[in-house]
Amino acid sequence: MIDTNETIEEFLAQHSADVEEAVRKAAAAEIMPRFRQLAEHEVDQKAGPHDLVTDADRLAEQYLTEALGALLPGSVVVGEEAVHADPAVYEAIQGDAPVWIVDPVDGTRQFVHGDEGFCTLVALAQRGVLLASWTFAPARDQLATAIRGRGAYLDGQRLHSGSPEPGRALEVATSHPDYTTDEQKRALLGLWTDGVEPRACGSAGLEYLAVARGELDATAFSWEAAWDHAAGLLLVEEAGGTHLTRAGEPFRITGGNALPFTTARDEATARRVVGLLAAGA
Repeated sequence: MIDTNETIEEFLAQHSADVEEAVRKAAAAEIMPRFRQLAEHEVDQKAGPHDLVTDADRLAEQYLTEALGALLPGSVVVGEEAVHADPAVYEAIQGDAPVWIVDPVDGTRQFVHGDEGFCTLVALAQRGVLLASWTFAPARDQLATAIRGRGAYLDGQRLHSGSPEPGRALEVATSHPDYTTDEQKRALLGLWTDGVEPRACGSAGLEYLAVARGELDATAFSWEAAWDHAAGLLLVEEAGGTHLTRAGEPFRITGGNALPFTTARDEATARRVVGLLAAGA
């Protein structure tokens, strides 16, 4: 089993392009042929009408599970659909083995409706530390990557989140109300104030990319599922941004976070958003 960061760093230096290839091939084989071509029997509900799954989700995750596991012997894969089938799979995030965290189609609702705003998310972590990430928007042919300590890139160009322009209202993407508790709703209401322009989020992965690009100032999300957040958290960090929970601590992919939490272009913005969330609660 691979169990040292140095060995994983060597793996990433030699095989990050192979991971990219696997992500692209999964999208080409299982996702894009079904985009705007889904039959009714290829779409199902999970928790409700806003929580959809398609054959593209299941088959792309299966493709990535096989490909990523073969690339890094001793690693395990935690995918959204595998966890839906067996929640115990999620526990691997807290283990010692390197873990691939996979969301095969982030933004399934958009995908089902024929909207280009979806992506495939892959992150590599070990013992709760995010090491690398890949965010691929196949309908837009955009690939964002990050390796811890080596920066964030979109299609080969370095990303810098920067800071919001002084005096301009903050644009913040927030959780859909259907996915928030009453307490979280009260916290998010703190963002409805002068100087902030909250809006409902789309694909979490693409919202994180927007933060890393400096196009969105912050997010305020109320759920912990690592497959939605892992890739984007590292992407924003490596672009110069940061993330904080409502308790003022960095978000942990292993769980136990005070929610909602924010990811923002810079620390000052993150602290401002956390202060508003605390005031709302």
